Amino acid sequence: MAVKLIKDLYTATVQVTGGRRGGIARSSDKILDLPLQAPRETGGPGGATNPEQLFAAAYAACYTSALGVVARERKHALGDTRVTADVTLGTDSAGRYGIRVALTVEVPDTDKQLVQELAEAAHEVCPFSRAIAGNTEVTTQVR
Repeated sequence: MAVKLIKDLYTATVQVTGGRRGGIARSSDKILDLPLQAPRETGGPGGATNPEQLFAAAYAACYTSALGVVARERKHALGDTRVTADVTLGTDSAGRYGIRVALTVEVPDTDKQLVQELAEAAHEVCPFSRAIAGNTEVTTQVR
């Protein structure tokens, strides 16, 4: 079921010219201006960012923020929080492209069970988690 927004907060606009093989991604505010290349592992030349890296960065940033929201709502203070997103590009049994995500959450000096509970709850808050729920395999590991 699609999420219906009732209040717009921000719209990011990025135009890509040329795609993942020699393209350019530029945001409307000119802050993002990146060359794109397919990684060597997929037959590309590498040497520039790719959609999977951009998605991994965006998801990790969003999820880290969601983790902070959940912690504050539950009256817990989290110290330095690190989220690593591994985004894997692959094909399914029909040969269609898809991605898989593995999130690793690290919050030093914090009870691991508490972090696990917060990490699970953060998926309900994170817009990226909600957007891909049911469509993309996501695993979350707490270290």
